[in-house]
Amino acid sequence: MATVPGTLATPGVGVTARMTRGIVRARGPLLRVLGAALVILGIVSLTFLISRVFTADPVNLFVGNSATEEIRAQAREDLGLADPLIVQYARFVGGILTGDLGESYLSGRSVTAELASRMPATIELGLYAILVGVVAGIVVGVLAAVARGTVFDGFLRVLTTAGLSLPQFWVGLMLLWLFFVILGVSPGPSGRLPIGVESPPTVTGLYVVDALLQGDTGTAGLAARQLVLPVITLAIGSFAPIARQVRSAMVESLDSDHVRTARAMGIGQARIWFVYALKPGLLSVLTIIAGLVGWTLAGSVLVEGIFAWPGIGQLALTAIQSSDYPIVQGFVLYVAVLYVVIWAVLEFVYSRVDPRVKA
Repeated sequence: MATVPGTLATPGVGVTARMTRGIVRARGPLLRVLGAALVILGIVSLTFLISRVFTADPVNLFVGNSATEEIRAQAREDLGLADPLIVQYARFVGGILTGDLGESYLSGRSVTAELASRMPATIELGLYAILVGVVAGIVVGVLAAVARGTVFDGFLRVLTTAGLSLPQFWVGLMLLWLFFVILGVSPGPSGRLPIGVESPPTVTGLYVVDALLQGDTGTAGLAARQLVLPVITLAIGSFAPIARQVRSAMVESLDSDHVRTARAMGIGQARIWFVYALKPGLLSVLTIIAGLVGWTLAGSVLVEGIFAWPGIGQLALTAIQSSDYPIVQGFVLYVAVLYVVIWAVLEFVYSRVDPRVKA
C-alpha cells in the first residue's frame, strides 16, 4: 500500500506518539514542581554559605568582643556553630524538611513564629500599595495612550520616568520631611499605630480591617493615617512601570482593526479603551504586576525601615545587621517560596487570559 509522504505507515507508531505526548503532559506539572524545589534549595543553600562566610560572627552578640576564648567556644557550641560546615548544612536542610527553621539568636523564638508575627504588617502595607499602584498605573497608562502626543501625555511620561528613576527610600524620606516635618499633617514614622495606642483584637492581622470589625472607627482611622505615606511610597514604585507598559501596549492596540471595528459599532469610548484596546497588552502587564507583588510582599526592607514598619523586611534588616543566621535563612526561604508560587499562579492566569499560551 502506498504511503503518503510525511505520514506514518504503521498505525502503532501513531498510537505510541500519542501515548508519549500524554505521558509528557502528565509529567509536566511534576517536572515543574521538581524544578521549583531545586531552585528553592539552590537559593537557600547559597544564602546559608554566604551568611556564614561574609557576615560578622554572631557569637559577639552574646559574649561581646572582649570575652575569653573559652567563653566564646562555649557560646559557639551552644549556638551549634562549632560543628563542621557540612554538618550545619545537613542540620539546616533537615530542619526545612521537618518544618523546623530553628530559633532566632536575638529573641529566642522560633523563626516560623517570628515570620508569622511580622507577616500581617507586610501584607497590610503591600496589599494597599499594590492596589493603588496597579489601578493608578492602568488608568494613567490608558489616558496617556489616548492623549499621545499632547502636553498631558508628555507630563505623564515625565511623571512615570521620575517614578522609575527616583530611589524609593529617598521618596519616603522626602514625603516624611514634607508632610510630617514641614506641614505637620501626617503622623511620624512610629509603625502601624501612634505610640501609646493599643492594637485592635486580632482577627485578620490587618489593623484597619480588625478595628472596623470591632466597630472601633477611631483606631481604624489612626491605622489608616499611618498607612498613607508608606503606601504612597511603595505605590509610586508600582505605578510607574505599569503605566509605561500599558501606554506602550495601548498605542499599538488603538490603531488595530478590532478597535476600529468596535468604534464603528458604536461601542462607548471607555469600554473600547479599558476592554478592547487594553486586553491584548495584559500579558506583559500581568508579568510586571507579578514581580511587583513578590517584591512588595517580600517586605520592602528600606521602606519598612524608614517608617519603622514592623514587617518582614524590617525583621530581615535587623537580622542581617546582627548576623542572626536562622532569621536570614528563614526570610530567604519565605521569599523563594513566595516567588515560585507567584510565577506558578501567573502561568495559570496566562493560560486563561490568552488560550494560545495553554496550547
